[in-house]
Amino acid sequence: VAGQGGAAKFLQEGTYKYIPYNRLFRRTEFLEIDGYGRFEVYANRDSLKYQSVYGLDDIKTLYRGTMRRVGFSKAWNIFVSLGMTEDSYTIDDSENMSYRDFINSFLPYSPSDSVELKLRHQLKIDQDDIIWDKLVDLDIFSATKMVGLKKATPAQILQKILMDSWTLQEDEKDMIVMYHKFGYILDGKKLQIDATMVAIGEDRTYTAMAKTVGLPVAIATLQILNGKIKTPGVQIPITKEVYEPILKELEEYGIEFKEKKAPYLGYNPLNN
Repeated sequence: VAGQGGAAKFLQEGTYKYIPYNRLFRRTEFLEIDGYGRFEVYANRDSLKYQSVYGLDDIKTLYRGTMRRVGFSKAWNIFVSLGMTEDSYTIDDSENMSYRDFINSFLPYSPSDSVELKLRHQLKIDQDDIIWDKLVDLDIFSATKMVGLKKATPAQILQKILMDSWTLQEDEKDMIVMYHKFGYILDGKKLQIDATMVAIGEDRTYTAMAKTVGLPVAIATLQILNGKIKTPGVQIPITKEVYEPILKELEEYGIEFKEKKAPYLGYNPLNN
């Protein structure tokens, strides 16, 4: 489930930063993507894992994040606060639980208050809060939809509930958005390059996720079979021999980064 794991780690203006999981979704940043509006970003685990691999040992800021539509993190933090993203223990009799039972198992007992009321009171959610609408849309208060998983962890049950609700319908499409920002000094001037990529799926089968994950692997396979990639062994795509032909062919499928140069605006001017 989203963000699950240990503390997020990144480098910001020469200082190591850490965000524990229980605070991860309340420490978000904002990004604007031309033509697609504003997104929020939360830190994604260890941003420094590939620092040396990419030759960035002397860099002052290195941050890797996951982008979501604004409002996602606040809503997801409700599940984190209640403990529903835990994967360290199992729920007794989980296969016979309804979604409503599952939610109620994390709330205090009350002889009179409904599950909805208890949840709103515990997390201080107003009834007209848009976050409440998001929770209701997930159908988490259903007394008829069953978990149906034996000895499941809270995270597994939550995943099942979300998969039921978030599965693409026939008339729906998914979208993948990537944003890379590079700040650098050239001839004494501070500059930056903003590189953005937006891919939109065709339908529930030919999704943007399927294209962005599957096509690079397929293209690389053909490059190897045709003798164009000659480096032996298991490789990560950091050499021009590998990434240049793949990126070029991906453009034919509408998957390409659009770059924009600008004066360096700081780490993230939207959050200053």
